[in-house]
Amino acid sequence: MPFKYGEVEVTWLGHAAFMISHRGNIIYVDPFNIQPKGRADIILVTHEHFDHLSLEDIKKIVKPETYIIAPENCRDKLRLLKTGVVKLVKPGDSVEIKGVKVEAVPAYNVNKFRAPGIVYHPREEGSVGYVIELDGVRIYHAGDTDFIPEMRNLNVDIALVPVSGTFVMTAEEAAEAVNTFKPKIAIPMHYGAIVGSRADAERFKGLAKVDVVILEKE
Repeated sequence: MPFKYGEVEVTWLGHAAFMISHRGNIIYVDPFNIQPKGRADIILVTHEHFDHLSLEDIKKIVKPETYIIAPENCRDKLRLLKTGVVKLVKPGDSVEIKGVKVEAVPAYNVNKFRAPGIVYHPREEGSVGYVIELDGVRIYHAGDTDFIPEMRNLNVDIALVPVSGTFVMTAEEAAEAVNTFKPKIAIPMHYGAIVGSRADAERFKGLAKVDVVILEKE
């Protein structure tokens, strides 16, 4: 079942993919291996990796007038799409579309390494998370990230945070993060497909000092 927060409805579509609905607007974040729930008004992509930028899945939900917001590292792949309105962003950028405010925020690794000294998601690649504001309700999608200093200043109602480790925060690191910036609700993600399992989500819930909602995949 989707999670409802006032007039905002949050549906987990598996892995890092979500659909957020509010007053007729449909926003997808990182659609990957999804069963579409409707065409998108806005699609947010956090970075270029296949499990976050999936052209196959975007084609399931895109309309010619759909805004696709993504960082610069997605440019080449999105050129192949040939539909939608692409807006490239970098951390710190803000856009407003159909009354939806979207802020791109940093997302990167500090201690998850693909090789000695080389992290999976380097800061200099410009990958992002997003803070989405809908009539004052602020939703943070962390993207693929560790617990980074920029999180400490977040002011959000709902936080969608990765918990699986390997490429992103572990359950313990994610709990430390939400215990620091204190969203009203935390929803674990980034498990059950590539790496991680529900056990990571449950461990996160046990360690977090904020309300945690574990969603079932739709």
